[in-house]
Amino acid sequence: MKELALKYGCNPNQKPSRVFMEDGTDLPIEVLNGKPGYINLLDAFNGWQLVSELKKATGLSAATSFKHVSPAGAAIGLPLNEIEKKIYWVDDLPELSPMASAYARARGADRMSSFGDFISLSDTCDADTARLIKREVSDGIIAPDYTDEALEILKAKKNGNYAVIKIDPSYKPAALEKKQVFGVTFEQGHNDIEINDEMLADIVTENKDLPDSAKKDLIISLITLKYTQSNSVCYVKGGQAIGIGAGQQSRIHCTRLAGSKADNWFLRQAPQVLELPFLDNIKRADRDNTIDLYIGTDYMDVLADGKWQNLFKVKPEVFTDADKKAWLAKNTDVALGSDAFFPFGDNIERAARSGVKYVAQPGGSVRDDNVIQAANDHKMVMAFTHMRFFHH
Repeated sequence: MKELALKYGCNPNQKPSRVFMEDGTDLPIEVLNGKPGYINLLDAFNGWQLVSELKKATGLSAATSFKHVSPAGAAIGLPLNEIEKKIYWVDDLPELSPMASAYARARGADRMSSFGDFISLSDTCDADTARLIKREVSDGIIAPDYTDEALEILKAKKNGNYAVIKIDPSYKPAALEKKQVFGVTFEQGHNDIEINDEMLADIVTENKDLPDSAKKDLIISLITLKYTQSNSVCYVKGGQAIGIGAGQQSRIHCTRLAGSKADNWFLRQAPQVLELPFLDNIKRADRDNTIDLYIGTDYMDVLADGKWQNLFKVKPEVFTDADKKAWLAKNTDVALGSDAFFPFGDNIERAARSGVKYVAQPGGSVRDDNVIQAANDHKMVMAFTHMRFFHH
């Protein structure tokens, strides 16, 4: 297949629309089901690069959940503990395969943002993963292959219209890439920088104790940032992104946004949240929305008289600010990556409130000394990568 006609571009008024290879060769993809759109394919190709790099860097199956050309979540296929199974709504399923575990974690970290996602998998999509995907609201998937059973499960999704794409894992893009903006052609070298442990060698803080588990989390953070719309910041813990702040004009806003998502991920694990007495007929998406309100400042939207009766068997107690602060204090050993340097120490101060202990950032700010001192004050380990990861 040398070109694929699309229904429209980013918006319905942007016609005609297609994808094709300028050199006349075949596209590196095969559409097995459905009709992917323009934005779907942007998500698919960026997501595929992300999970391919995660697999190469860690040796483990990897998955990402993309929305609007940035990842909402990314993870490697480590086993889920009992609390993770519960907050990701998979505690009713048997033991998941590594590929399914990776997607459950990628989808589950920020379920609000992942609603209606496009999925990328590093390895063959198996039946476990397909069954998990079938029950979620999603636009499509890209993977190097599918088992017969998985493909049949996915083909039945969305009344047979679910987009299923198979990509050639051996495909390599050209060294130069082009795009047009306002009729003007831009050209640059493909960003083929390899992210590995060597990028974390320059530790600039007094604390230089960087265990292998933290290195892995920082690598995941940096690879995720490489395919996240800039400015961007990514919090990672235990092999999965738990908070991604994308596309903000100010870096502190990235840090705050991603930090609030990381906080929400951890707040979902608090006993009073895990034990919320939902009515039996409340769907997963509605539970996600309710939990998001319950743990936030707008909790009365779900606890007010006339509201809670539609959601809960009995009225839950308010999750007070003091309770939340005490619970969040238990979140530790979080890793944080930034796609460009931190210009002020306020980013470090905000990161510390979300349990960050390990930081990777390019360095190069005129205020590096201030940022390093802030990290020292919190006994963090900070590495300068000397490499920026802007993505637009």
